[in-house]
Amino acid sequence: MSETTHSSGAAALRGGAREALGVPAAVLGAGFIGYGSLAAEHGYSVAQAVAATVLIWALPAQLVLIELPALGASLLAVIAAVMFSSARFLPMTISLMPLLRDSRYGAVTRYACAQVISMTTWAVSMQRCPLLPVEQRLPYLAGFGIACLAVSAACTAAGHGLAGVFPPLARLGFVFLTPLYFFVILVGEVRTRLAALALSCGAISGPLFHLLSPEWSVVLAGFAGGSIAYWLQKAYGRRA
Repeated sequence: MSETTHSSGAAALRGGAREALGVPAAVLGAGFIGYGSLAAEHGYSVAQAVAATVLIWALPAQLVLIELPALGASLLAVIAAVMFSSARFLPMTISLMPLLRDSRYGAVTRYACAQVISMTTWAVSMQRCPLLPVEQRLPYLAGFGIACLAVSAACTAAGHGLAGVFPPLARLGFVFLTPLYFFVILVGEVRTRLAALALSCGAISGPLFHLLSPEWSVVLAGFAGGSIAYWLQKAYGRRA
């Protein structure tokens, strides 16, 4: 991707929004249409479904929020599951924030912009921000993230209204478009042997842990795959 700059921070914000309103917003929108339909099926109002999108802004966590109560889980268990399913955003945000740090923006502004980080906004921002002047990176992230969030909230409402139109398999298919798109972005950005190694560890550990424990496979696979990739990277780095 070639370097692109904007004339100002406001222009960077608009540029981020324009870039979001393409394939990223379309894929996210499809996923949240599926989520809105599932929320309606489980008896949640359109206001509740949209509020979850705006406040949680993490599709897996939102699915946990509607599925676990239906299985009889306690409120405490639901809260813990939503928190743990979103724990991935901590290392993602930590890795992105050094690219955004600029004296023109205070801590409150940076923390506010961190709230719009999702899998898609993180992956795209990690590609684009290094190509932008430092002062334009945070506005770009804000524009991109706000546009994605607005489209997702609107599509949640649309999916809720169209709940009776889609068969169950189609609703699930919509939901899984988002992680598939994220995976494609990651594969496309693999430039080094270490990056390929990390991606491979996660891809291999997922199915293996699913055979051992379907309920805990995502957590265990993420922990094991990430840890193996980390230690292999340290060993490789010492030999390099």
